[in-house]
Amino acid sequence: MNYTPIDDINAPELQIYHQFREHAFKADGSFVADSPKVVNLLLEKNIEVRSILATQEYYDAYQALIESKKDAVFYVATKEQMQNIVGHKIHHNVMMHGIRPAETPLDDLGDHILMLDEISSTQNIGAIARSAAAIGIDSYLVPNHGPHPYSRRALRVSMGHVSMLDIHCYDDIKQTIHALKENGYRIYAAEVTPDSTPLASVKVVDKWVLLMGHEGSGLSDEVLALCDEVVTIEMMEGVKSFNVGIAASIMMYQFKHGK
Repeated sequence: MNYTPIDDINAPELQIYHQFREHAFKADGSFVADSPKVVNLLLEKNIEVRSILATQEYYDAYQALIESKKDAVFYVATKEQMQNIVGHKIHHNVMMHGIRPAETPLDDLGDHILMLDEISSTQNIGAIARSAAAIGIDSYLVPNHGPHPYSRRALRVSMGHVSMLDIHCYDDIKQTIHALKENGYRIYAAEVTPDSTPLASVKVVDKWVLLMGHEGSGLSDEVLALCDEVVTIEMMEGVKSFNVGIAASIMMYQFKHGK
């Protein structure tokens, strides 16, 4: 392998590692991943890798894994240099600059879709992606105006398992719900309403979309009116709600494996 030692941490080719933040996607779909677990999982996928910034110890340990990415640039840095680049102490020894996979067209998503409305927490985006991959939900539908599943923190929280999902970013939730209905999906909204169906009693059809709302405000009445059924998780008296990531995990499992 050809390695490029780092002499100047402010070199232009390293700016992606300095400047990249949660919402700072470039026009080419760049993303930055960090930590061996995340990077190694992504290296096993058919994802374009522009460069890797790592210590020599990382390269020595995972040489067989990086050999398939011969078009990438492999920068060698010390742990101290890497910490100076990111601006804080780090506990890992590798970062990767990659290109997000092409979005899956709406018409090509699978029969089971986890859809998000106004989710604002990047951590929740990643946690839900990880649960979806683990449970076997392979399609992830997210709004264009929210955090992307390939943002740095979402990738880290998902442990890279977002790469197992078909992702589509939509612009208008109402138009998208109408299009999904035309494609034969039944839309289930996760919300607490007077007439909502308890999760344990829901009858799940073959093609479905589970729609999760904002962490604080949930789903609007306009959106709920477009859905086919509202489903809620039964809770003990005095407990109003779950964290949206936990709620999504519970509901996805029931939808996928419940009888």
